[in-house]
Amino acid sequence: MKQLLEKSNHVTNFIPQKLEFDWFQVSQLMLLSRALDEIEEKELVPEKLVFNQFSARGHDFAQILLGSLLTHPHDAASGYYRSRPFVMSLGIDLDEVVASPMAKAGGYSDGRDIGVVCNYPNTDRKGAILFPMCGGVGAQYSPISGWAQSILYHKNQLNDSSYSGAIAVSMGGDSSMSTSGFWAALNISTTNNLPHLFYIEDNGYGISVPQEVQTPGGDQVANLKAYKNLKIIDGDGTDPELAPALIKEAVEYVRSGQGTCLLRLKVPRLCGHTFQDTQTYKEADFIADEQSRDPLPKLKSYLLNNGLMTTDEWQSLEEESHRNIRNAVDKAKERQQPDPENLTRFVYAEKDEVQLRGGLAASGHVFPTQSNQAKPEGSRLNMLTAIRKTLDYELATNPKVVVFGEDVGPKGGVHGATLGLNEKFGGNRVFDTSLSEEGIIGRSVGMALSGLMPVPEIQFRKYAEPAAEQLSDTGIMRWRTNNQFAAPMVVRIPGGFARRGDPWHSMSDEVEWAHKVGWQLAMPSNAEDAVGLLRFALRDNNPTIFFEHRSLLDNSWSRRPYPGDDYVIPFGKAKTILSGTALTVVCWGAMVERCQNAATSLDMGIEVIDLRTIQPWDKEAILASVEKTGRCLIVHEDNKTAGFGAEIAATLADELFFSLDAPVQRLTMPDIPNPHNFLLLEKAVPSEQKIALAMKKLIEV
Repeated sequence: MKQLLEKSNHVTNFIPQKLEFDWFQVSQLMLLSRALDEIEEKELVPEKLVFNQFSARGHDFAQILLGSLLTHPHDAASGYYRSRPFVMSLGIDLDEVVASPMAKAGGYSDGRDIGVVCNYPNTDRKGAILFPMCGGVGAQYSPISGWAQSILYHKNQLNDSSYSGAIAVSMGGDSSMSTSGFWAALNISTTNNLPHLFYIEDNGYGISVPQEVQTPGGDQVANLKAYKNLKIIDGDGTDPELAPALIKEAVEYVRSGQGTCLLRLKVPRLCGHTFQDTQTYKEADFIADEQSRDPLPKLKSYLLNNGLMTTDEWQSLEEESHRNIRNAVDKAKERQQPDPENLTRFVYAEKDEVQLRGGLAASGHVFPTQSNQAKPEGSRLNMLTAIRKTLDYELATNPKVVVFGEDVGPKGGVHGATLGLNEKFGGNRVFDTSLSEEGIIGRSVGMALSGLMPVPEIQFRKYAEPAAEQLSDTGIMRWRTNNQFAAPMVVRIPGGFARRGDPWHSMSDEVEWAHKVGWQLAMPSNAEDAVGLLRFALRDNNPTIFFEHRSLLDNSWSRRPYPGDDYVIPFGKAKTILSGTALTVVCWGAMVERCQNAATSLDMGIEVIDLRTIQPWDKEAILASVEKTGRCLIVHEDNKTAGFGAEIAATLADELFFSLDAPVQRLTMPDIPNPHNFLLLEKAVPSEQKIALAMKKLIEV
């Protein structure tokens, strides 16, 4: 595998060819797609061997034409649930296409994801890669903007001329243009003149909802005509003469480096939204009109009338396509089921099996030396300066690190963590983005898949909520593609109370990231740990949330000498702050200082453990300590109900029940948002006095 990847990174420069279509291949792919739809609908769905069936009849012709033009080794595309003909045109093995909807072993995901959600790493670089599709409508757009930006970054910043002429293509239906993902990507790509082709298949409906409900006048594209830096190409996606010309024009425009293009082709949906959809919301005349616009008979007539194929050749191709699909279906039925013993593999990176696409590890990136031993130097730094210094060093030593977000450029971030980095490293590496958290994280996905290390900033914890879909999809990407794709990144998120609190800027809610599959979560309490944890995350092969507590950024207790440019702290290693035998106190983030001060004031032999990372968390260290003390108090800022303290308490009850001398206790904020008034905030957040009282009571039980 390593040799394959190393070989694939040596890509010769792409030489543009005159765009022509292989009509035999186009016809073959259409007939294969139609045959597969037919067998699924008549046989596999009724037999309950396929549960999610989305026919692309009517959409198929234009999709295949587009896919056949994506021949650059750095082209990338994202599709959606009705994109199977496009997927087939990229060169995916037919057996995988047929077996994946049956959730058989192998396939796109080894049975982990629905079969219409495809991916194609294309490691031999004979054409486009296909991003892992997502189940959410609109989620496919902003990651492709990230890839489009990475094309320019590799070409201009990393001086890799092999990226010249590459393009990024996002596919979607007309109703997907209503989503935040579409608008985020449109703003990213047009603002930056990125080589992004938006391909919109307009069949007039979003399941049963007509376009008149989606946009004024029922025409999204007409309403975009005033958009700057956007070339719009519009027409009939079923016409065998017009559609190829429009598609070639769009691809040539973007490939030439002129900027972003939106290609809207009107196509009929010759089926329901899914096989189960009876389309009762459509009038009979409307359905009849759709059927009359079927591109398959149009293509056949065009080929026969222009002497490009004979009737016998068409008949032979049709019969051969049915045989090939029939054989592939029969082979798929004989495939084994996925091995349940592998079910929990690839939630996180495995050192011996690197993913095929995405991140620094997949390209064999080599880092500078690193050490688990701190080498303190200079005066004590606050956490903010320590974070900035770490970002500075990683930017200087790794040209694939890019830092971005709203206000992180010339301003240096609303908290100052990136101050001076834009001036030092330039606007290609440290830059501002539009105000769209969906776009910030979605862009990061595309960059990560291209082999960069994106470091996006979400200004405050609460503001991550608009990016929830992209964050969730990123975390499960490795697992749902069976380790074919992963998108390692470090998302910096300040949060928690400061001098004041409020429901919008002071949210902690770290338990959400502990529950998000595939994400790591670091919550440092001091400058030294911030350096070690951040550097580890920037060199790791997993996506990480790096939580920067607002009250600790310039907190005097959290100041530490800089531990050196090679210092790392592996995730999942807690730190014992105070040793003792009477009580174990588990804490993290802003509660560590308060717990240490409370324990010191009591002088009762209390052991205080800073968890440092929540996912993974150091279960062994906690179990060993509680085995020794017999008592445990968990202190955190997050709400009590279902906070991460509940997970720790449940683990202790499961694995150490008979060693406990008292019930496990939790001291947290009540189940309320963070209040703004300082008296209310003091009442809500565990104080040193409250912590000390809880410690004393638990010891004396």
